[in-house]
Formats: sequence, C-alpha cells, structure tokens
Amino acid sequence: MPPPTPLAYRHGQAASVGVLLANLGTPDEPTPAALRRYLAEFLSDRRVVEIPRILWWPILHGIILRTRPAASAAKYASVWMPEGSPLAVWTARQAKLLQGYLGERGCAVSVRPAMRYGNPSIASALDAFQAEGVRRILVLPAYPQYSGATTASTFDAVSAWAGRTRWIPEFRFVHQYHDDVAYIAALAANVRAHWEREGRGEMLLMSFHGMPERTLTLGDPYHCHCQKTARLLAEELRLAPQQWRISFQSRFGRAKWLGPATDASLKELAAGGTRRVDVICPGFAADCLETLEEIAQEGKETFLHAGGQAFHYIPCLNAAPAGMAALAELARRHLSGWCDAPSAGARELEASRQRAMALGARD
Repeated sequence: MPPPTPLAYRHGQAASVGVLLANLGTPDEPTPAALRRYLAEFLSDRRVVEIPRILWWPILHGIILRTRPAASAAKYASVWMPEGSPLAVWTARQAKLLQGYLGERGCAVSVRPAMRYGNPSIASALDAFQAEGVRRILVLPAYPQYSGATTASTFDAVSAWAGRTRWIPEFRFVHQYHDDVAYIAALAANVRAHWEREGRGEMLLMSFHGMPERTLTLGDPYHCHCQKTARLLAEELRLAPQQWRISFQSRFGRAKWLGPATDASLKELAAGGTRRVDVICPGFAADCLETLEEIAQEGKETFLHAGGQAFHYIPCLNAAPAGMAALAELARRHLSGWCDAPSAGARELEASRQRAMALGARD
C-alpha cells in the first residue's frame, strides 16, 4: 500500500510539529505465531545482533525461530494486560499524556507512539504525520541510556523511512537523558513513594538491560550511562554505598555480557544475609516483559529460593506525573524555537510580510 499523500503545500503555512515517542517493540499477541514474526524482525537487526549474517542466519532461522516463540509467548501471556501488551499500552498512554503536558506548556504538538519492532511501526507513524501535514518532527526514543542497539537503531528506522520519502520533514533527535535532573528526580520520587507504601528494604538493586561486553570496548557509551544513572539516583536518595548495587539482566547466547548479572546478584545477596531487596529498572521508561516477568516474577523466585525473605519490584515510571513532567520538559527543551510563542520582533516581521503580500496581491 502506498504511503498517505501529504497535505498540499501552501506558501506562508506555519509548519506543524510532531513528536515521535519510540520504544523498542512488542508482539501483537501472546501467541507463538506473533512471537515468531516479532523475533524475526528484532533479531534480524544488525544493531541488535552483530554476528556476521553467514553465521547468524542458520542459528536464527534454524534454531531460535523454531524453539523460542512458544516459550516467549507463555511469558508474554503471564503479563498481558486486558488492553494488550504492557509496553504498547503504557507507551500509548505516555504519548497521549505527553501531548497534553506539552499543550499545557504552550507547545501545541501532535504526539504519536511507535515501536522499532512490531506495531505501530515507526514508518506508519511517520506516514501518519505526513498525512497530517506535520513538517517538523522530534524523534524521542524512550531510552534514557544511549545504545547502538536501541537509540541508534531507532535512528536507522527513521533514516530508512526518509530514504523512501520525497519531501523529508525537518527532524530533531533526542540522543539520551540518562543524567537529566528531572528524570533522576522522578525516579527518586518513585522509589520514595514505593517505600512509603511498602516499607524499605536493606538493599536497592538497580537492574539495567544487558548488552554484550564487546559493545563497551567498541565504544558504546551504554555501560557508562547506566553507571551514571545509578550513581545519581543513589545520591538523590542519599544511599550509602552498601545500600545499593547495579546489575544487568536479559542475557542471551554464550558471549560475555556486561556484569554483574542480576540473577547472580540476587542469589549473592540472599546468600549473604540480605533479607529484603527492592529492585528498580531505571533503563526502562515503561513496564514490559523484561521488568514484569523477568524481574517481578523470575527475579523474585530466584531471591526467595536462595534464602531471601522479601522481594519488592518497584514499577517503572509508566504514566506517573513526575515521570511525565520530566519527559515533557525534555521534549520542550528539544522543541525550542518550533513551538515557542513568537517574540514581538518575530510577530512584527510576520505582520510586515503579510502586509507586503497583500499589497502585491492588489497590484
């Protein structure tokens, strides 16, 4: 199907503005068939799996896509919400709220959610912006910490769409916000609210998504960004060094990954006498399979089985007011000049231009 036809260009028309809120992706349904489609797209991305195609293709199509979809579908089914996948549900809510938050700040924009893999795709969201006549687009990947496998891959998808488009909009791109003051404050407020409701544990474990260790040696800043986020959050919460740790989850394959591993850390803490642990995932803007199943379910089982007494998962920011305010402020800064109220000089210049056009029309 051809992409929607953009609105006809009109001289003097103000460029409308859009914000593309992009997250990683999710299957359409918690079924083996849907997981097979999703995993095929996800694991075919050269940014995600950097193994040469000649070696990776037989593994992906001969083993992984034959065996993994059923197991993954069962995991997704355990966290599926009535409205759909948790990641899709939360990202859609965030997009709707972000448009409202920005509007309250005098920034009238159209905000659309999109997924790097799955639906709604980045290409379909950009097509919709074109059909609306949006000529300026802020791409906001929902990844606080930059990684080639996430942030850069989002840029790849936008570039691929642009390569098929004749009239390319003006783009801006949010690189990262791992040390953003409002983001750190929102995380801290989320932790404090949880402690007020549930009490406080002896240890706060900050679990980030894992990446192969070679990504660090190749120059990816992800590991450093995670370390800084964790340190700033600990400082904001005024935690002593023995009251918090950082770890990395979601390992895959036999390569050496960033460590320490979250499951190993949970076992070590329980074996060392920690009775209660609180776990937060600061690298995820919204709850998803990796937080709800891997941490809240599997992580809890790991800790309790190793001798721990109480495990508490602290949800992601999701649609929390502090988190949405932080996201809105981040977007507003990057939208500077696009949706700000025009200055008196700019208004006078536009008025002069309109008068000149009117005189020319009469002549």
